Amino acid sequence: MPMIDVYAAIGTFADKHRLARDIAAAVMTIEQVPDIPMFRKNTAAFIHELPADSLSNVDGDSSYVRVQVLTNAGALDRDKQLAVVARLTELIAEAAGDPGLIGRTWVLLTEAPDGGWGLDGHANTNEDLVRTARARLAELAAKSAPNG
Repeated sequence: MPMIDVYAAIGTFADKHRLARDIAAAVMTIEQVPDIPMFRKNTAAFIHELPADSLSNVDGDSSYVRVQVLTNAGALDRDKQLAVVARLTELIAEAAGDPGLIGRTWVLLTEAPDGGWGLDGHANTNEDLVRTARARLAELAAKSAPNG
């Protein structure tokens, strides 16, 4: 259930809501979690617009985008890391209408420590999240059973 933050200069993206939705969906798909409400409702992206003068590299350029993806520990193996960085970079450049932004997009992958993933007011361990997901999958399966 990743939380994704995108930081860019004001006006970089014409449709911020669509970008947020596309990024959240991409990470959820790459992470390969079940497509259930628990994950759909708790995987989200936030687009943060900053005045151009509030970001800079050493040379003074401010046409960069920073993306931070926070997942629970162990959610992304190496192949998934590579896929998330590539896909989010593509989505950022597409949303900005600027193919050159591929070279100016920084994607940071971070993991919450075990017990550091708050959901429903509880600091969940990875085991807690797996147990909850399995219970929700079982509930959905029971509801869709012929006599459910």
